[in-house]
Amino acid sequence: MKTLVIMGSSRSDGDTMRVVKTVLGDASAEIIKLNEKKISPYDYAHKNTEDDFQDIAQKMVEADNIIFATPVYWYSMSAQLKAFFDRFTDLITIRKDLGRKLKGKKCYVISCGSDVKLPPGFENPFSATCAYLDMEYKGCFYYYTGKADNDFKKTALKKASEEATNFGRIIFG
Repeated sequence: MKTLVIMGSSRSDGDTMRVVKTVLGDASAEIIKLNEKKISPYDYAHKNTEDDFQDIAQKMVEADNIIFATPVYWYSMSAQLKAFFDRFTDLITIRKDLGRKLKGKKCYVISCGSDVKLPPGFENPFSATCAYLDMEYKGCFYYYTGKADNDFKKTALKKASEEATNFGRIIFG
């Protein structure tokens, strides 16, 4: 089973990557760091076809599991991942051949942020996009990275580590 992680963080070695590695455990996955790629904004004239989007979309087609990883920025996904999602429009217009091949792909989200809970509505763009493209949205794992008193943080970190491992089991069986 081939797994692709699309990392939408500004930092390649930050909390989001740490959480991804915890969820992955010993499982193998290709990790694409959007901050190291050229992803142009959506363009109605499609003058952006020379960037990295189509190559990444092809890798999505070749994967069984697709994991979108992002920190929570202002109650939503990162700008890098949002620009990537906006380009999904290419998959229903000029690259329908790729878009159709996403049908049935299993999609997951890994996120982290400084709020104790994931903001309301955070998962909507992921689940709605998956539904539109006939992909299977399988859920989100959220990891709290905020500041708290030591007892709360210690308990929360232990619980989150266990939950991350369990989320990995959901993905990899």
